[in-house]
Amino acid sequence: MSLFLKVLLVVLVIALIALVVLYFLGRRMQQKQAAANEQMEAMKQTTSLLVIDKKMLPLKSSGLPQQVIDQTPWYQRRAKIPVVKAKVGPRIMLLVAESSVYEILPVKAEVKVEISGIYITGIKSVRGSSIPTPPPKKSWWQRLRAKAAETNAANEAEAAKKKKEKEKAKEAKQVIKQPKKKA
Repeated sequence: MSLFLKVLLVVLVIALIALVVLYFLGRRMQQKQAAANEQMEAMKQTTSLLVIDKKMLPLKSSGLPQQVIDQTPWYQRRAKIPVVKAKVGPRIMLLVAESSVYEILPVKAEVKVEISGIYITGIKSVRGSSIPTPPPKKSWWQRLRAKAAETNAANEAEAAKKKKEKEKAKEAKQVIKQPKKKA
């Protein structure tokens, strides 16, 4: 057997072992997530709240209780989370929203939501209007074209501004170069 085939065989065996390990870890994580979802469904309540503000903040600077930050896994502590500042009854609270709910949650509006602990899981209704639909997701190509068009427009505006400045400078030079007439 040649050296190339030996190296290829070792790489394939390592890749196979990694795939098996990832499969079993994925199953275990999926079971944990299913158990957490069941618990959240059991604790879910419908309540009315006034949304004051919503932001995507890092977990450490979100203002959530230290106990919540301590219970978060280490690999998620640097991620930004959707934080909603809302008035629930007489109290102002910081709540964490699901990302799909965060996108359609209106600011400065009274909303009836499903809450499980400090986690907003769904929107039931919005007072005075219907539940807003989330904006359609743009494909990678559409985002790229929009960014290119925006950059192109900015470049054209800058070029027009420079052209105007050159024309003004040219006019100023012509005014200065004109000889004074003697009377």
